[in-house]
Formats: sequence, structure tokens, C-alpha cells
Amino acid sequence: MVTPCRRGGAEVSPAVNLNTSTPTPTRVLPERRSIEQLKALAEQGSAELWRTDGTEASATAVIAWVARNFGADSVAVACSMADAVLPALVSVQVPGVDVLFLDTGYHFGETYATRDAVEEALDVTIVDVLPLTTVPEQNAEHGAELFARNPNQCCALRKVEPLQRTLADYELWFTGVRRNEAPTRANTPLITWDERNGLVKVNPVAAWTYDELLGYAAEHTVPVNPLLSQGYPSIGCAPCTQPVAAGADPRSGRWATLEKTECGLHL
Repeated sequence: MVTPCRRGGAEVSPAVNLNTSTPTPTRVLPERRSIEQLKALAEQGSAELWRTDGTEASATAVIAWVARNFGADSVAVACSMADAVLPALVSVQVPGVDVLFLDTGYHFGETYATRDAVEEALDVTIVDVLPLTTVPEQNAEHGAELFARNPNQCCALRKVEPLQRTLADYELWFTGVRRNEAPTRANTPLITWDERNGLVKVNPVAAWTYDELLGYAAEHTVPVNPLLSQGYPSIGCAPCTQPVAAGADPRSGRWATLEKTECGLHL
């Protein structure tokens, strides 16, 4: 079975398909708390992070709550490498935190370059999350360009299954999901129990706007994917991502010719 590849500073050129690399052994993990304990923590956090005036806690306060209640080895940050704002925020309070990068084998060269820049700039550990098969192996089994013929299956094989397999090692994951990204994300909570993956899910920047995200990146010199300034406000796999018109739904460039707006990671 393919295991996540913990890079730990290894040099990898942009646009290289890491699905052909030899993965490193799985790390030794602390004992995971029970589902009941983790569910209780999710409920506790959801209640604590509402202020007395009825407003939500800041992203920094949310991350501080996690740092108080979870060990550094038990949490991970999911990052698509559109920007590194979330890893930057988390690494301040959880130095060396694992940052999960889903290496589908179909990313833009700019996305791989951003991953490498994040590894260089931030106090994080990049973990390349690999599918069970390489792109050539998938083509041999399912036919070429599965992403065009059956995008749901392609996403399931190259994103959803690898992430679920990797998250089994953790008690909590951070995501950069924001409410104004799409109607499907409008009710995103700061903290919730992720029933599908069996761990706590935290969305510290849920209330942020796209402009706030870019503003933070500029102010703190956080790496961003250059495609953001080329009309790609939402960046996925290269064959399935197109630039969008100014003012359009940020995710309208994802699977643009299909009735699909989510890959399945956040359903």
C-alpha cells in the first residue's frame, strides 16, 4: 500500500509527478483518543469559540484552542497550494505541523512550485498524500482521461480515498474552506465533527473573504500560487481547472463544463 511521503526538506523539482516516488515509512503516532472523546472536544470547541456578544472567535483564537487541546503530532493542515495562509497561521502556534498536499499527479507546475516555496518559507512538514495508483496505472485500469469521462470517480481515486486513508492517523484536521467560496460552503462552521473521516474538522478562516486572504498573504509575505493573479481564484487539477471571468463564482472554473462544483473532500 502507498503511504504518505513526508518530505522533510527533500528537494523535488516543480511539476514532477510524485506518484512515482518511493514513499517513506509511516511515522510512529501517539495513541489516538476515542471517537467519543473527540466528538466531545468538537462540541466543546464549537461552544467555546462563540463570544458572549454572539460573534465568532478569530482564526488565531480558533488555532490557539486547538493548540491547547491537541498534541502537535495529532493535527494536520490540508492545503491545495493555492495559497499558504492557513499553514502560515497554524505554524505560528503549532510549529512543524504536518501540511497535507494531495498529489493527484495532475497539478499545474505552478502548484508544485508553490508547495516547494511553502516548505522553504514556513515551519511546516509537507506530507505528499499519494493515490494508490500512478496516473499511468490508473489509465491502464480505467482508460485514459478518466477525469473527463467520470470526474467523480477520478476525484474519489486520487483525492478522497488518499485523504481518508491519511487522516486516519490524526485526531483533527484544519481546512481553508470559506463560506463565500460557493453556496455549498455557506454554512461552514468553525469547528465540527467530521463523521465521514472520523475526526475533528476545523475551519479557522471560514468567515474570511478572498480579499482578506490575499491581504494577509501580502502583509505577511506568505507564498501564493501565481495562478491566482492569472484568473484562477480556485485551483485544482490542471485538466479540470479553467480561469474565470472577473466577478464570477470563484469555483465556476472547476469542472466548468460539468454540473460539478466539489471534488468530494468537503461534502
